[in-house]
Amino acid sequence: MVKQERAARTRQALLDAAAEEFDRHGYDGTSLNRICRAAGITIGALTFHFSTKAELADAVQSQGQAITRAALDSMPARPAPALHRAIDLMLELARLLDAESTVRSAARLSRERPEQNLAWTASWMVVAQNLFEDAYMQGQLNVGVRPASLISLSTYLTIGVECRARAEHEDPPAGDREPSTADELKQVWDMIQYGICRPPTSGS
Repeated sequence: MVKQERAARTRQALLDAAAEEFDRHGYDGTSLNRICRAAGITIGALTFHFSTKAELADAVQSQGQAITRAALDSMPARPAPALHRAIDLMLELARLLDAESTVRSAARLSRERPEQNLAWTASWMVVAQNLFEDAYMQGQLNVGVRPASLISLSTYLTIGVECRARAEHEDPPAGDREPSTADELKQVWDMIQYGICRPPTSGS
């Protein structure tokens, strides 16, 4: 049991170090030696758990997906229009990208290794798509606004959040930054809603 616990701690330390390195330097810019130095673990211990860099990257991406799904599953349900719940989801993604290097790493590796079929967007896109489609079917969207367009917009905004969060973790601003990334994204979505929401009907 002690051996198993030690092995589990070593594996997680490698995953944490790999997430930080992949987040900062990308897949091609990260070496196993760099990860070992960051984790304080020998290359032999690393290859015991992960035989290749690709296998380690796969594990980081899978963990990033799991963290994202768990966070979305734990979001409190609230009786709100589908569009508002979709925006809540996007704001939660922004908070995750700001706080979790594993999530940022998973998002980056998904673009750099698209052939691996471990896309980070798979952990949230179907849920968002369903909410935007519900908003469309319930008449919450302006004429001409389609769910597919909102998914594309959400994807681009999320990439922007990811890049900003990475830059701020590499070069933290002096003092506390206000507003937070999620708060700024909320302001963006508040403006977007003026263009995509159907105006209330007379007498409603």
